[in-house]
Amino acid sequence: MKPLVAFALFVLSLAPAHAQVSVKDAWIRATVPQQRATGAYMHLTATRNVRLVEVRSPVAGVVELHETSMVDNMMKMRPVATLDLPAGKGVELKPGGYHIMLMDLKRPIKEGASVPLTLVVEGADGKRESLEVKATVRALTDHAGSHKGH
Repeated sequence: MKPLVAFALFVLSLAPAHAQVSVKDAWIRATVPQQRATGAYMHLTATRNVRLVEVRSPVAGVVELHETSMVDNMMKMRPVATLDLPAGKGVELKPGGYHIMLMDLKRPIKEGASVPLTLVVEGADGKRESLEVKATVRALTDHAGSHKGH
């Protein structure tokens, strides 16, 4: 084996097996005084099949994955234990769909701030990886997440 090839294989063997999930346009809706919950939204793309299994944030006592759906002509929201992130297929967390609920907020979430989130993904092998994300806080009236470039 040529030395350069051997060295490259050695370096690759030292690299951790990351899920390589990219996060784009992470944002959180601002709150008003006394509001105890808000939503977080983003676009996730994984390079291999993984599941989002947990989300944490120091600004909330409880953080859950949720799904919003229409049931009997009424919007219903329910927690989900995990969210599949299929390889190469973007998954959008958005108002009216899958999203992250931040509940039991420790303080108001003000427009323009940056909120830390930790996303935990799990591969088919059961190994978990944590991704640190900074979500920009947008105006309470931003219903569609239409801001670009954040």
